[in-house]
Amino acid sequence: MRLTPPLSLYLHVPWCVRKCPYCDFNSHVMPTRLPEERYLTALRQDLEMQLPRIWGRTVETVFFGGGTPSVLSPEGVGRLLEEIRALVPLAAGAEITLEANPGTVDAERFRAFRAVGINRLSVGIQSFSDDQLKLLGRIHGSSEAHRAAEAAATHFERFNLDLMVGLPEQTIEGVCADVAQALQYAPSHLSCYQLTLEPHTPFYHHPPPLPDADTLDQGEQAAHGALLAAGYEAYETSAWARGGDQCRHNLNYWCFGDYLGLGAGAHGKLSGPWGIERQRRARQPEAYMRAVERGVPIEESLNVAAQDLPFEFMMNALRLSKGVPREMYERHTGLSLQGL
Repeated sequence: MRLTPPLSLYLHVPWCVRKCPYCDFNSHVMPTRLPEERYLTALRQDLEMQLPRIWGRTVETVFFGGGTPSVLSPEGVGRLLEEIRALVPLAAGAEITLEANPGTVDAERFRAFRAVGINRLSVGIQSFSDDQLKLLGRIHGSSEAHRAAEAAATHFERFNLDLMVGLPEQTIEGVCADVAQALQYAPSHLSCYQLTLEPHTPFYHHPPPLPDADTLDQGEQAAHGALLAAGYEAYETSAWARGGDQCRHNLNYWCFGDYLGLGAGAHGKLSGPWGIERQRRARQPEAYMRAVERGVPIEESLNVAAQDLPFEFMMNALRLSKGVPREMYERHTGLSLQGL
C-alpha cells in the first residue's frame, strides 16, 4: 500500500545577471527591469491553484532555487513567505533555503533575508580562485566569494557552500586550496561536485582545457580526504554535512518524496488518489506568468506508470551513500521489493 510521502515546496527564480557557459539549468539573463512583483504574484496564484492537490498536507521544506533567487528583494521574498504560510501549513522548524550568488549579495542583504524567514542559505562559491572564476564566466571574484562566505557564516547557523572540481586548468593544489578556504568558514554543509559539459551549453560546443582523468581523480580524493578530516560526512554523491546537518529538502527528493514545483520551468511530483503525477511549468518566464494569469500554469502533466516506479525510486535513492530503508520503497511506490 502506497502512503503519502513528505511534501516539499520548490520555487524557481529563473533570472541571472549573466548566463554561465557551463549551465544547463533553466536560467535567463535578467531584463533591465525585473518583473519581481508580477512574478511573485504568479507564484502565489500558482500555489493557490494547486491547493486541491495538496489539501491538508504539511509542507516540510521550502527551497528558492534558480537561476539566482538572491536577485529578488528580501521584502518580496518575505511577502511571499507570509502568503505561503497563509495558504498551507508549514512544519514547525521547516527548512527554508535560498540560493545566492556571491556577486548579487552583501552582508546587509543576507541579514535581511534571514530576518524575513530564510533559515538556510546556499552560496554558489564554485571556487575562491580569481583565475578559475574568470574561466568559468562567473560574475564574482575571489574577494566577493570570501565576503559572501563570511556573511553567510555571520547571519546563518545553517548554510551550504558550493564548490566545483575538474575546472578548466585546475590543479590538485588548486582543489585543495578551494576546500581549505571553504573550511575556514565552518559551513554546516558543503557541496563538492564535478564540472560536467552539458549539451546545449557553450562549454559543450567549445570545451575549455580540462584536467585529465588522473588529475581529476586525485583532486577529488584530496578534497574528500580534507572534508573527512574536518568532520564532514558524505551522505550523497556530492553532498557533505557536518553534525548530521543534511539538506532536508534534497533528502526528500532522493527519498522519492513529493514536491510541488512552482515557477518558470519548475518540475513537481505529487502523490494522491490519482497515482503519482509529474508536472512541468513553461520554461520562459513571460510564458509562465501569462499561463498563470490564464489559470493554466501546468504545461505538461503525466501519471507515472507502475512499471516505471522501481526505476524512478532507485534512480533517486541510489544517490545516497547509505541507501534507504527497504520499507520506504513499499511505502512510496505501493510495490513489493519481491517484484523487482
